[in-house]
Amino acid sequence: MTNLTYDWLNALPKVELHLHLEGSLEPELMFALAKRNHIQLAFDSIGAVKAAYQFSNLQDFLDIYYAGANVLQTEQDFYDLTWAYLTKCHQQNVMHVEPFFDPQTHTDRGIAFETVIMGISRALKDGEAQLGISSELIMCFLRHLSEAQAFDTLKQAEPFLDHIIAVGLDSSEKGQPPEKFSRVFAKARELALLTVAHAGEEGPAAYIWTAINDLKVSRIDHGVRAIDDPALMQHLVKTQIPLTVCPLSNTKLRVFKTMADHNILDMLEQGVCVTVNSDDPAYFGGYMTENFNALALAFHLSSKQATKLVNNSIEASFANDERKQAMRDILA
Repeated sequence: MTNLTYDWLNALPKVELHLHLEGSLEPELMFALAKRNHIQLAFDSIGAVKAAYQFSNLQDFLDIYYAGANVLQTEQDFYDLTWAYLTKCHQQNVMHVEPFFDPQTHTDRGIAFETVIMGISRALKDGEAQLGISSELIMCFLRHLSEAQAFDTLKQAEPFLDHIIAVGLDSSEKGQPPEKFSRVFAKARELALLTVAHAGEEGPAAYIWTAINDLKVSRIDHGVRAIDDPALMQHLVKTQIPLTVCPLSNTKLRVFKTMADHNILDMLEQGVCVTVNSDDPAYFGGYMTENFNALALAFHLSSKQATKLVNNSIEASFANDERKQAMRDILA
């Protein structure tokens, strides 16, 4: 079978549903913002930052991720971060994005919630006007922090709910079950917000069940451990609850030893609504095209499979029906 080329995959219209804006902070921008804001980094060069991007687990990554976020200080910084990501999306023919942001990473440093969301939102608005990339924004709670802190973050978000379509749950999964946040997710739903949650990455399949039944999520972020539970797999096929899978992230963080061990195409062939995403691309070795290309190299991904993965993303997105149809037409 002829392998799909990088150029073919780059030209393929794509949709991204699992992307942490803070995780798109490239070393070059990190240094530029550090200089602009007079912040001393722990690294003396861009090369030293990149050399540090060798992780044995999720926590190794999170330690450097939170340190890097310290350079984000002003509304313009958050604009520049988001705009850099959208520029990369434009280069890779990404039609629609639904990025995450972690307000607690910034408000805990004394950065105002308004500073964060207005910088991001202004860039997303410009991305649609200038690049044709539609978007919806998802606010995540950090699961290693308390439920009370999540409630406080939701309260801070209330004046800005017209900028946010959903809440999510991210950060270190081990020992932090979804039900820890049941009440705050219920409050978010009362505010007419949709819900998603990271589950079944390093945590067990049981966390996926809880996210579905307790948090009432529309999508599961990651979810690769679903394959450990046949009943859960049957439920996912029946309900078509989407999984926002991140192949390069999963291998970089040793969820799978190699890409050849990944289960995304197994789940696709079983009828699960799996999608391809980049997670934290500055840290994990690539954006959307690189993730598709990694699957092509490991599995001889077919054009039919690649197109199905994008179609899954369109259907799983929070875009309105008119935008979904427009994206289907572009992909056709």
